Amino acid sequence: MTIQVITDSTADIPSEIIKQLNIRIVPIYVRFGDKTYRDRLDINSEEFYAMLDSSPVHPATSQPNPEDFVGTYSEYCDSSDGIISIHISSRISGTYNSAATAKRSMESKCPIEVIDSKFNSSGLGLIAATAARLAQSGADMHMILDEVHQAIDQMRMFGMFEHMKYLARSGRVSKAIASASNFLNVMPLLTFRDGELARAGFVRKVEKGMDRIYEYVKNNLPISELAIVHSAVRERAELLKERCADFIDKEKITITELGASLGVHGGPGVLLVAARHYG
Repeated sequence: MTIQVITDSTADIPSEIIKQLNIRIVPIYVRFGDKTYRDRLDINSEEFYAMLDSSPVHPATSQPNPEDFVGTYSEYCDSSDGIISIHISSRISGTYNSAATAKRSMESKCPIEVIDSKFNSSGLGLIAATAARLAQSGADMHMILDEVHQAIDQMRMFGMFEHMKYLARSGRVSKAIASASNFLNVMPLLTFRDGELARAGFVRKVEKGMDRIYEYVKNNLPISELAIVHSAVRERAELLKERCADFIDKEKITITELGASLGVHGGPGVLLVAARHYG
């Protein structure tokens, strides 16, 4: 038996890696009006962005409830030596709290460790993948947890949001800030600080934003893994990958699309990187 790694659908892990590493994904709920979807199960990224563009109602998200996690953990308790459940930052979602509540109700059944990654999207995804690779190699719970906490400390994220209106609609920024950004024709650059999204400046052109992301990666070398995340702008992600290949092996760079659970807040045009930084 081995350790089972579980995360949530905000992790934006490519499907082939999920399958290869046997990572279990607990879906976030996405709601358009009175219709609710399970992210990655009932709705994929392409379907979501098409609906986001055409729907008169802006979608909302909600975290998995403790019962969702109890059901998932129950599937693995008898077949695993333990479970490591790694989730989106508790500063921006209640998902971690739902998982922790489920753990408390199941502690007598098998060892379960619930981890606050302090990130979302591929920052979380790279951390979960690190744990899953170690689990496949036969590492025990303590070894995996040590590496996971090290990966959290070494993770960096930085990116550009082309449109502010989705952040405003979802309540992530004020409508006044969004209106001012639109009036000034600027796009926000965001990073993570202490488990929360933080503004890192503004740019006026997409090309300048891509330059800033490139410089951010370059300034955080050496990097062992780099994930490039986009929402409906794959050509930009591919171009950024080619540029970053100047100093990072292409085999260590993955491209994935921002899923529905985070696309609600970012909309199309998001381009960001998650990098595990040594140094």
